[in-house]
Amino acid sequence: MFSFNKYYFGLTVLLFMTEALIALYAHDQFIRPYAGDFLIVIFLFCLVKAFVKAPSNRVIVSVLTFSYLIEATQYFNLVHHLGLDQSKIAPLILGNHFSWIDMVAYTLGAIVIFSLQSSPEASLPVR
Repeated sequence: MFSFNKYYFGLTVLLFMTEALIALYAHDQFIRPYAGDFLIVIFLFCLVKAFVKAPSNRVIVSVLTFSYLIEATQYFNLVHHLGLDQSKIAPLILGNHFSWIDMVAYTLGAIVIFSLQSSPEASLPVR
């Protein structure tokens, strides 16, 4: 079950750096709100695949479900209910604003992963 995959680990590092750059420098109305959410699903998929040998479809569904759950915590304002309003890290991890567009971005990220994994000429190795 646990298995280190250097290919997915490399993608994880690359996507993490991209997300960090977006968080630090993209203060626009498109890249930060949409591309970041789109990429986070791909990042989480690669992170799991870097350390866990599991069927890609199962990982895609799990990551997408996790992303939806995090978005649901935003809908119910979990950060506030936990008394973490003043925390700098809690809103970063859990978010603080529910958006249906975020759900679409997560879904599109999952669709891209699925498409790459199921394509015979996929650039991502199926493992």
